[in-house]
Amino acid sequence: MKLSDIIASAGVGLLLIAFLLNLYKVLDTESKLYMILNIAGAGLCGISSYMIQFYPFVILEGVWVAVAAVSLLKSVSRETQK
Repeated sequence: MKLSDIIASAGVGLLLIAFLLNLYKVLDTESKLYMILNIAGAGLCGISSYMIQFYPFVILEGVWVAVAAVSLLKSVSRETQK
């Protein structure tokens, strides 16, 4: 198994964990852990896509990371304003 496969597998695993925990109502989509799992999972998938030069997925995962990161920052900002 190549390094890119290992990284992609870890990323997909994190994304699936976040999805399943949300689906079974263990994590809310606005929880910090959910957002962190999405950032980490999409980031790893993006890195592995870059390693194999599959740029459409680099863009997809980059946007995924950006959206999750903005959501996390907004969540943290709301908490500090309380």
